Amino acid sequence: MKKLKVGVIGVGRLGYAHACNIATRVPGMELVAICDGNIARAKEVAEELGAKNVYSAPEDLCNDPEVEAVCIFTNTASHVDMIRIAMEAGKHVLCEKPLAETVEKCKEAEAIIEAHPDQVFMLGFMRRFDHSYQVAKKKIENGDIGDIVLVRCYSQDPRSIIEGTLEYAPRSGGQFIDMSIHDIDLIRWLTGSEPRKLWAIGGCYEFPQYKEWDDGDNVSCLIQMENDVMAYFFAGRTAAHGSAVETEILGTKGMLRIGSIPADSLVQVFSENGVCQECYQDFITRWKDAYIKEMEVFCEYVAKGAKEANATPNVYDGTKSTNIAYKCKESFIKNELITL
Repeated sequence: MKKLKVGVIGVGRLGYAHACNIATRVPGMELVAICDGNIARAKEVAEELGAKNVYSAPEDLCNDPEVEAVCIFTNTASHVDMIRIAMEAGKHVLCEKPLAETVEKCKEAEAIIEAHPDQVFMLGFMRRFDHSYQVAKKKIENGDIGDIVLVRCYSQDPRSIIEGTLEYAPRSGGQFIDMSIHDIDLIRWLTGSEPRKLWAIGGCYEFPQYKEWDDGDNVSCLIQMENDVMAYFFAGRTAAHGSAVETEILGTKGMLRIGSIPADSLVQVFSENGVCQECYQDFITRWKDAYIKEMEVFCEYVAKGAKEANATPNVYDGTKSTNIAYKCKESFIKNELITL
């Protein structure tokens, strides 16, 4: 079987995890090149994972004739430039979310991708590829819970990683664009609808520095969708127990719940403290299998060809979710209901 030859741009925490998956866990892919502005880090990862070529400039990786597809895991503000470089070099592209830091930049990305119809583009909303969420989606489509009434999404990051979170926060775009965009995408995907009205609230409950960025360390939003489905999401950065994500879909004939216990194993610890289960301590561990499945699906899309693949999540999903996220931030700052 011919393997898709892949180059990875950006090998920070998430990029490194993806590079490891491409090199060792996705049979249809071969990691051939690594690019990072920190060339020493790029060389280190390439040596560890057996990638032949190392670059510090994205243009050089994208012009490598051996590279067929490029996976982008750089900071959000650079995504559109990376997409342009890769697409103009004739490569297929998978880009991590968010698509861009502004809706205007998302529109630029749309134009770039539309100008290269023979190349596959896919956006990295990995939760869509998690087995539990895919099962839930099928049950919804089969009518198992009737018509959807409410979708509730609940995402928490652990306090144990707050130092890195705070360092990135000023350039992240804020909670709604950086963290809640996953739940925004899930709500759109699960309901098959777009928001009509929303009201976002929250605050700085533990880390007052978020006020400097017109943001909060814990935020939430109530949404009315165009099909009248109610939706609610919460995003927090101060969880003592670890990384936790839950989604609940209430229908007229039943209910689906995903991830009520964020345990990384079935081990229960019996001690003087009672009975405990250890929780996921980072999002990469929680979504490990989803990240692998995401790469497998991208590989399948490339094999089919851009005109046949109908690759999703696509660039338009990125634009719509980014627009909603900024409407959430506007509502949060103004403390008022927003009509889209």
